[in-house]
Amino acid sequence: MKATRVGVGCFIFKNGEFLVGLRKGSHGEDTWSIPGGHLDYGETFEETAYREVLEETGLKVANIRFGAVSNDYFKRDDKHYVTILMLSDYDGGQESITEPDKYVDLKWVSFGNIPRPLFMPVEKVLKSQFIKAIKLEAKKTIIN
Repeated sequence: MKATRVGVGCFIFKNGEFLVGLRKGSHGEDTWSIPGGHLDYGETFEETAYREVLEETGLKVANIRFGAVSNDYFKRDDKHYVTILMLSDYDGGQESITEPDKYVDLKWVSFGNIPRPLFMPVEKVLKSQFIKAIKLEAKKTIIN
């Protein structure tokens, strides 16, 4: 019997924008996604978000909090994930591709200029009941 896995993605907000990366080398290849990965045994969602962001981008984040949840079956790869999407605020560092086997490109985007195609959990969250609150959280980081 196949197991459903738990993924954790993290929106990193900085001046109203968030970081996305072009995926490489795993399911969702050639789609844009927020940083993230698998929930390790014994970890909280916040710990996973912090660890994955640091591992994948070199950035530090703070104020990590729940944003959304998505139930995702990747038919082509025959994988099933429950994806927890966390929100965070940029807390330091310069973004860089620290895991070149996972990302080809990184860039800061707003909700008005998100590149396509998107990784399924991110695409689903943009169409969900959670998106209004997530956009409000992004606006709170705009520096006037």
